[in-house]
Amino acid sequence: MSSQEQEVLFETLNNAGVITLNRPKALNSLNTNMVTMMLPQLQDWERSKGLVIIKGAGEKAFCAGGDVKSAIDRVEGPKFFHTEYNVNYLIGKYKIPYIAFMDGITMGGGLGVSVHGRYRIATEKTLIAMPETKIGLFPDVGGSYFLPRLQVNLGLYLGLTGDRLKAKDVVKSGIATHFVPSRRLFELEKLLSRCNNDSEIRNLLNKFNEPPEEFSLAPNIKHINYCFAASTIEEIIERLQKVQNDWSVKTLKTLSQMCPGSLKITLRALQRGAQLDLPQCLRMEYRLACRATENHDFPEGVRALLIDKDNNPQWNPKTLDEVTEDYVESYFKKLPEDRELKYFDAKL
Repeated sequence: MSSQEQEVLFETLNNAGVITLNRPKALNSLNTNMVTMMLPQLQDWERSKGLVIIKGAGEKAFCAGGDVKSAIDRVEGPKFFHTEYNVNYLIGKYKIPYIAFMDGITMGGGLGVSVHGRYRIATEKTLIAMPETKIGLFPDVGGSYFLPRLQVNLGLYLGLTGDRLKAKDVVKSGIATHFVPSRRLFELEKLLSRCNNDSEIRNLLNKFNEPPEEFSLAPNIKHINYCFAASTIEEIIERLQKVQNDWSVKTLKTLSQMCPGSLKITLRALQRGAQLDLPQCLRMEYRLACRATENHDFPEGVRALLIDKDNNPQWNPKTLDEVTEDYVESYFKKLPEDRELKYFDAKL
């Protein structure tokens, strides 16, 4: 086996198929090779196993996202997104229980290979975020589907600001289904692998589960619900300015640091995604992702924050005022038919 093939490990344990994302030095971020290997293996296990468990190697991360440095390439980017979104789609319709151990950093693409599954396990080390608006992108991997379905406009807040949630807050938000201490995951995995049906899995997870206490965002939930119910970014900012507390000041500062085009595209995607199913959302996101690789802001954001690390992106359009309706809508237009997202199980 080459080192490249070792980037994701597939093992069987009793009744379970176990996936280990195995790039710990890169915080298990996903690349084209990994998602290309995962897709057929998941299809095979759906027919032959009773459940699937996915986890990350190392102590720090489940999966810190996609490998965006290669995703900005106009040729390689669409290939990566096409396969990655097919994996997200398969997880969302998986017929057998799919259980993600979100033990550590879980961002962007890491949420794409966890949140669409039936069971998502947070630990005290879990740290989740969808930080794409900071690099000129948008919350993808089905973000337009799951974010607008979170309570009290929380998903719009998380998607636009990239704010982080930790540990039991991830359960409170609805992104995770259970909280289990990290030290107990090894034991849980062994017991899960012996389960014969979904009822046994659910009962076992409930035994291990430690229910969350107070939500750390609770003091500002009413403000989040009010501010992020607005229909435009400008109106969200106006509402935040009216709140006038520490949280609103911090949130305004955060939004001012995000890519203006990304903010407007993201809000539009989440508004539309609320009315679409997951396959429709991923098809929409693929159009946005392809356009992002062709335009200025995504490559520029990756350059400024991840390559040169000067933290000084030169956005174009530069301001919210300069982001026109035509600019936003240009991202959402259909691609030529031969470039649209095709699902692996689509009828010819």
